[in-house]
Amino acid sequence: MKAISIPEPGRAEIVEIPEPRLGPEEALIEIHKVGLCGSDLNTWRGLSPMVTYPRIPGHEVSGAIVAKGAAVPARLKEGARVMLSPYTNCNLCPACRAGRPNCCQFNETLGVQRDGALTKRVAIHYSKVFASDVLSFDELALAEPLSVGYHAANRGRVRETDTVLILGCGTIGLGAIAAAARKGARVIAADIDDVKIAMARKFGAREGINSAKEDIEKRVGELTGGEGVNVAIEAIGLPQTFRQAVELAAYAGRVVYIGYAKAEVAYDTKKFVSKELDIMGSRNALLVFPVVIQMLEERAMPFEEMITRTYPFDKAAAAFDDWSADPGKVAKLLIDVRA
Repeated sequence: MKAISIPEPGRAEIVEIPEPRLGPEEALIEIHKVGLCGSDLNTWRGLSPMVTYPRIPGHEVSGAIVAKGAAVPARLKEGARVMLSPYTNCNLCPACRAGRPNCCQFNETLGVQRDGALTKRVAIHYSKVFASDVLSFDELALAEPLSVGYHAANRGRVRETDTVLILGCGTIGLGAIAAAARKGARVIAADIDDVKIAMARKFGAREGINSAKEDIEKRVGELTGGEGVNVAIEAIGLPQTFRQAVELAAYAGRVVYIGYAKAEVAYDTKKFVSKELDIMGSRNALLVFPVVIQMLEERAMPFEEMITRTYPFDKAAAAFDDWSADPGKVAKLLIDVRA
């Protein structure tokens, strides 16, 4: 069976791997589309400390059930179009015992700490499989990254009375924007790319700020009467945007970090205390896949416009090359495994 492997940074190749063995509680998924995300690009560039080589990437997955074990529930039918939860959980660590397996201490995400789904077929436990009779394979491949943003909005306890600032309008940021707008909040989107800000408006942002052209603190002050935002969600991963989230949050506000800063971040910690901020990390997604699938099925937002380009399976290396050469022009790349 063919798969795309990254044997070392900067190189991808087609390799042969064994066919998956189907366990009694597993579904066999024929892969149709795999989305590439920033973690895959970091794997390609050799910048992810969580990845060892060789590695098969791919955790944003859509496919169809082609077989299932005897213990798989009847609700999951052969032929169903599905997306996959790419995470593992141990059920023993403090996070799992607290009912938050999304941040399991020993999580292994497909394509990161373990081989992913950029291959022809995978066998996976039925609890990680979510079906839709409505969505296309393209739409289902968007469900996982949108879920990460949706979870961040849940972590920030976003509600209809809030003004929410999203720093970063990439795929994850758009998921947070869509979720916050769906919850009825007023959403302000910030980025350095006017195209991404325009996309954010399509996903529910009421205002947009190009922080490369405008003073973001001044503009947020104007939009909030000087109070700041109730919730600031950071979806970029830069020291300056980590600090901005704290600066721009209102007193008694909430700050949610999705991005990983690649360098140490220095703060004036007085703001933590004087504002009595709730400062939270947001990792992966918790119990939101059915909700995100429902949001996609409503088709109230143009989700498929997020897809920049689709590459056939044997051109996956070109996809990484093109993306790495000009990342600013990419929102979401898909690999068509069957093409």
